[in-house]
Amino acid sequence: MEPPHPANDVLDHVGYRLKRAHAALRGAMDKALREHGLTVPQYASLEVLAARPGMSNSDLARATFVTRQSMNVVMRGLEDAGLIDRPGTVETGRARPATLTAEGQRLLQAAQESVYAIEARMTRAIPGHRLAALLEDFDRIAQALDD
Repeated sequence: MEPPHPANDVLDHVGYRLKRAHAALRGAMDKALREHGLTVPQYASLEVLAARPGMSNSDLARATFVTRQSMNVVMRGLEDAGLIDRPGTVETGRARPATLTAEGQRLLQAAQESVYAIEARMTRAIPGHRLAALLEDFDRIAQALDD
């Protein structure tokens, strides 16, 4: 079978290179966030909650690319650490909206410095005139696979 584009072997395939870039990003983030006592899913949850307070576990799971079951564990850990608040009960439904505590906001800001430095390293590796096109390409790839 012919590959979908010119490639000498699997190492030249788009999916392989995308996975390689993702693995490098994840490794850099794991290392940086470890210094703040956070995991990537915890950090992502804090970032999303800072931008969209009151999200439910299910919404956060979708936004951070983890399962609902994994998000339950993440949220419990964040709550136990005093980084988020959730009501004990809600009037309707089961969703307990979460918000950052002052400590959660402080830790997020400290961790953002490390994570944004990683993103700066990534974007410096791309000629400035190509960054917007790369981001659009990522969106088109995701849309093509979601269809």
